[in-house]
Amino acid sequence: MNPHASLIFTTSLILGTTITISSNHWMMAWTGLEINTLAIIPLIAKSHHPRATEAAIKYFLVQAAASTLLLFSSTINAWHTGQWDISQLTQRTASILLTAAISMKLGLVPFHFWFPEVLQGSSPITALLLSTMMKLPPISILILVSQSLNPILLTALATLSAALGGWMGLNQTQLRKIMAFSSISHLGWIVIIAIYNPKLTMLTFYLYCLTTTPIFLTINTTKTLKLTTMMTSWTKVPAMNAALMLTLLSLAGLPPLTGFLPKWLIIQELTKQEMTPTATIIAMLSLLGLFFYLRLAYYSTITLPPNPVNRIKHWHINKPTNTLIAILTSMSTLLLPLSPMILATL
Repeated sequence: MNPHASLIFTTSLILGTTITISSNHWMMAWTGLEINTLAIIPLIAKSHHPRATEAAIKYFLVQAAASTLLLFSSTINAWHTGQWDISQLTQRTASILLTAAISMKLGLVPFHFWFPEVLQGSSPITALLLSTMMKLPPISILILVSQSLNPILLTALATLSAALGGWMGLNQTQLRKIMAFSSISHLGWIVIIAIYNPKLTMLTFYLYCLTTTPIFLTINTTKTLKLTTMMTSWTKVPAMNAALMLTLLSLAGLPPLTGFLPKWLIIQELTKQEMTPTATIIAMLSLLGLFFYLRLAYYSTITLPPNPVNRIKHWHINKPTNTLIAILTSMSTLLLPLSPMILATL
């Protein structure tokens, strides 16, 4: 892609995100979301592959429908209350429509069908943007209106997302689809706590971004897009693959690593809100995700499959290890000791 075009699209992404997260008027928030959508579509379709074009069209149609619902919801609310302030969402129908719109934007169940397909058709870096940066504006709107939303509906959507994300990820062999279902599962954890503790929602989202970023960057560096190539990718950059295993285990939420912190705090908060059955269910559902994270970790470092003679040898990548990946991997595995300081800010 032309560097100037790439700069314009990246700048538009940042601008759209900034407009949405800093606005308190529905029209400004909608404008920011639209700028975001229009900026990411060329980045999805830039490879000119039929699958990339298909992914861009799917993304556009879903996001256009979600934006329409959001605008319809805010119009109904303004019609009944006479104001366009985001925090004044008091009309019940508008609240349900907005929940559906945000669920479509994020890819929550039952509006999740587009997300794995779009990620599969995108490059790893675009998939990273779709999994992290593109989720920030809808989550910020969700937090702003969280007190007006139906807690039972939101809890049901979050629990279904955690269940389906773990369940559908079990039989996938494409890494980008596995990461898509991982994202859906984590969104369940992020959304379930939004009404009760918005700060914890943002902490969970930030830690998810921190842990997912080095995984996508490693996949992009080693050019591994499915499990069969992942088994032999350790010969390219052995140290990076070993770090990838730790990052995957952190994303699974295993105790000594950073990813355990948000899960622990969310279960604790749900128990405080007398939602112990919900906390138990969502903790049990995280075991589904743990299985495919362990499978990925096993394939990335521990297995050494038989190599036939006619197979192309994977040589070491001579580039120096990316400093950004090293820093992010360290943070995504070693931040748990800082949890008392993090808890003090909540």
